[in-house]
Amino acid sequence: MEASLPKNASTIILVRPEAGGKFEVFLTRRPPDMDVLAGFYVFPGGTVEEEDYSEEMLKRCRGLSRTEAQQMLGGKLSPELSVGHSVAAVRELFEETGILLSVSENGEPVDTREGKIKHSLAGKRESLVEGNIDFRSLLESEGLYCDLRRPVYFSHRVTPEQRAFRFDTRFYLARLPEHQSPLAYSQEVTESLWLTPEQALRHAEADGFPMMPPTLVALRTLAALGSWQKLREQYQLETRQVL
Repeated sequence: MEASLPKNASTIILVRPEAGGKFEVFLTRRPPDMDVLAGFYVFPGGTVEEEDYSEEMLKRCRGLSRTEAQQMLGGKLSPELSVGHSVAAVRELFEETGILLSVSENGEPVDTREGKIKHSLAGKRESLVEGNIDFRSLLESEGLYCDLRRPVYFSHRVTPEQRAFRFDTRFYLARLPEHQSPLAYSQEVTESLWLTPEQALRHAEADGFPMMPPTLVALRTLAALGSWQKLREQYQLETRQVL
């Protein structure tokens, strides 16, 4: 049987510091009726859509140029698709968890936790998931821009050829924004939890906590760092300036 071509995809690992100098990662569990990875614990993510790297969408981005994005991913993808991977990570994070990595037109962080924007974004997230609005239109309607300083490139994984569903996935890290909390559940999430990488790996060894190899590999890499300080130093979280 001829191997299927892998789809471009992005996954984002949300992290936050923990008391004692360690850090936690955010894991979600997929619903049991999903076509892919039903019931598995995963990091938020999904396929890269053409809209993620359209000219209109690229105009709603800040913090990462096309050349920088291409270099960051090794130079094999087009500049536009390279940016699209970062955009897809931000979009999928918002769709699945309600966390929005965004800035205003002048590059300032936006407080989305209360007032009109909180309720407006909640409703528009539902429309985005249902396919009634695209991500660019959502950002434009709120005067927001996709903040591509925040997703930091982490790793690359291609699903083996023997799998029916194959993905060419770029993994990113992003720190949880101040004053934002992820949804406990959503259309693609039945359960969510914060764990240190070490805790997540221990859970994976027990029954009823299924994870795929890429998730386990990412957790082992993060667990080897051991501390929030080493994580920030290794991956330079939030050090790029808005362009």
